[in-house]
Amino acid sequence: MTIKTNVTKKWIDQLVEKILFFMALLSASFIVMVVIVIIERGLSPFFSDNDGLGQVNLLRFLTGIVYLDGPTFASNAYGIGYLIISTLYIALLSLLIAMPISIFSALFIAKIAPKPLGNILRSVTEILAAIPSIVYGLFGAGVILDLVYNLSLVVGVQSSAGFSVLSTVIVLAIMIIPTMTVIAEVAIRAVQKELIHGSLALGATPTQTNFKVVLASAKSGIFTAAILGVGRALGEATAVSLVAGSRRSGISFALFETTATLTSTMLQGMKETVGLDYTIRFSIGLVLMVIILLVNFILNFVKSKVGRVHV
Repeated sequence: MTIKTNVTKKWIDQLVEKILFFMALLSASFIVMVVIVIIERGLSPFFSDNDGLGQVNLLRFLTGIVYLDGPTFASNAYGIGYLIISTLYIALLSLLIAMPISIFSALFIAKIAPKPLGNILRSVTEILAAIPSIVYGLFGAGVILDLVYNLSLVVGVQSSAGFSVLSTVIVLAIMIIPTMTVIAEVAIRAVQKELIHGSLALGATPTQTNFKVVLASAKSGIFTAAILGVGRALGEATAVSLVAGSRRSGISFALFETTATLTSTMLQGMKETVGLDYTIRFSIGLVLMVIILLVNFILNFVKSKVGRVHV
């Protein structure tokens, strides 16, 4: 009976292992299919005749400061260099705002707030992280645009009804703060209690322990939160489209001027466009994928360097 039971358990384990392997393979296949389609369509404007318009010049496409230079969809009309810079600039500003707020919020929820209050704040943060981006976009269009426009009047700077870099940065920061807070809070709660007790036993105050021991030990998880936040900021389209202003040319770092990102440019007019103007958006998506991979690689490299904690 014991031998039969062991054989049955082994057979069940093998069956479950095969099912899980199939599920993992199925998930990976979807990702592979998406990547293949984007690569195939994204590269086609640079190697095909584009219905008699000619091949798109890759260098001009990557370095141009005018998205559509001309009245018609011509092969030499597209340039997204300024969009690449604007996308990185907006993502960086959003991260600079969101990261300290997320870290301190996570620290308060995990280590400082009374347990009942911490549980409530944790639940609220998780709900905020699950809200669709369109909701944040509508909030930005209905509230943030008015605030930024009124602020521009106060400081005496001309603003296009609030559509600006500042509005985009604020909306993206609000979007990524809950996600980063949830991940950072989990990392902070995972810090070994022995390290905390040892720090307190050596005479450190709770504040000193939280900043010098807890946050130092949770650095790897905090960088993971930053990576996820940057990924969402770089890939957001709907909310950005509602507050950015759809800048079509030129690089601008001024906070009250209109802007555009790679994603918002891909989204705008998607249903109305055809031919090369449609296919070129896959090329923009391919560039965005490369940028996200490079940014993630850089952040993971930094994470590997600062994530080693010596206590």
